Amino acid sequence: MLDKVKKLIEYYEEVLSMPHRQEVARELRDEDDLFLLLLYSEMIGIPNPVYYYTLELYPYMIEKFHDWHLRMGMEKSPLTGIRCC
Repeated sequence: MLDKVKKLIEYYEEVLSMPHRQEVARELRDEDDLFLLLLYSEMIGIPNPVYYYTLELYPYMIEKFHDWHLRMGMEKSPLTGIRCC
């Protein structure tokens, strides 16, 4: 009985989110873009008040940097310290 209720709830969630998947994906991508801009803002000359705390995130975010700068319309990396192309 519990399995059937769980499956029903999953199906209900799926039906509700189906028409909005593209919108949700776009919003998540926009949030990622903003976060990467904040993360690398100090390197491109925009003051970042939390620069010291974001330094720890660079190794994890460097893989996403290439896709980000291509989405932003930059053919090559705008940062001299990061070579990704």
